[in-house]
Amino acid sequence: MVDSFSAPAARRIALAAQGVGRTRSPAVGTRQLGVALRRLGVLQLDSVNVFERSHYLPFFARLGPYRKADLDRLAFGRSYTEYWGHQASVIPVEHRPLFEWRMAHFRSEKSESGRWVRANPRMAEFLRAELRANGPLAAREIEHEANRRTGPWWGWSEVKTGLEALFMGGEVAAAGRRNFERRYALTEDVVPAEHLGRDIPEPDAVRELVRISARALGVGTIRDIADYFRLAQAPTKVAIAQLVADGELIPATVEGWAQPAWRHRDARVPRRIDGAALLSPFDPIVWERDRALRMFGFHYRIEIYTPEPQRVHGYYTLPVLMDDALVGRIDLKTDRQAGVLRVQSAWEEPGHRVDPGRLVLLLRETAAWQGMDGIEVVDRGDVSKTLAAELNTRAIPWSRDPDGTKVRSSAVESD
Repeated sequence: MVDSFSAPAARRIALAAQGVGRTRSPAVGTRQLGVALRRLGVLQLDSVNVFERSHYLPFFARLGPYRKADLDRLAFGRSYTEYWGHQASVIPVEHRPLFEWRMAHFRSEKSESGRWVRANPRMAEFLRAELRANGPLAAREIEHEANRRTGPWWGWSEVKTGLEALFMGGEVAAAGRRNFERRYALTEDVVPAEHLGRDIPEPDAVRELVRISARALGVGTIRDIADYFRLAQAPTKVAIAQLVADGELIPATVEGWAQPAWRHRDARVPRRIDGAALLSPFDPIVWERDRALRMFGFHYRIEIYTPEPQRVHGYYTLPVLMDDALVGRIDLKTDRQAGVLRVQSAWEEPGHRVDPGRLVLLLRETAAWQGMDGIEVVDRGDVSKTLAAELNTRAIPWSRDPDGTKVRSSAVESD
């Protein structure tokens, strides 16, 4: 038996599986956040905070305003832990044993981290001893002559490099974060004993990870399902076949998809999806760029590492979701010093229409959630003037200096 879905139906299945379009709770606390996080199965972390750190945004998109401190206590507490799920991620602590095979790989000579530990045994043992005696610790808190950055950006010190190598290999675990800075501890000191030493064969662990990702996606191709936890496609294909035989996954075809797909048996097929949201670049709805293009017709590339004069849409553009379509993209910056949410650019996707009234309501809600007093719109993008008019303010002229630096005056939303 093979299910067959139209492209709009597949979008609604995927969004519903991700918890989009559900009736909002009047008060969002740790219980609602926990339900949403377990529905996702994995929460990607990213350090960029020009608007807001990425891991806060999926919950705002699905639940509306909430206290970020509640998510901090939840995600960086004892019930969850960090590991390389989909990049650096938060996962339920009981799922940590599902990644033991990946940790074994990172301890081996096949990986850069494993080779580092073998090449630097004295530093590795020093770090183990330091954490044993004084942990949990941030990398900067460890006193050692080699604890010096070697350059800008990711120029890690030898101490940070060693901690990360031990973290990837599973000897060291994250003991929460403080101001987004990861703190390290020996794994046995922070991970409950019942989640340690469980010998789960790699095929069994992969099958469980495929089950989690298929449920979170609702419907997807082998590439979609494998990418959720960055699995290789060959073992993913084996796991899918086993889950099909068990009746948990149902083969499917989707209008416009060249590759076969599978629907999780629990996936709903809602008649409609209602709501508007801003999506993080690292939201599971869009993090697999080929899936975003195939499912929504949305060609998405963030331009953080693109030189400013070459950017098309902006530094940190967020997809704008309205109902079951990605209708636009918007580049936001939270100017905390001025108390202003800055709309650096606003664009409409070809073939779609951004409802300016709905977008303004969403931006006002966003500004309030961020604790900002006003909204400023820069005249860049085909929606900016309309958006400024809806806000009853003037779009700020946008231009560049010869070196590519943006030039604009200052304005905030009118009363």
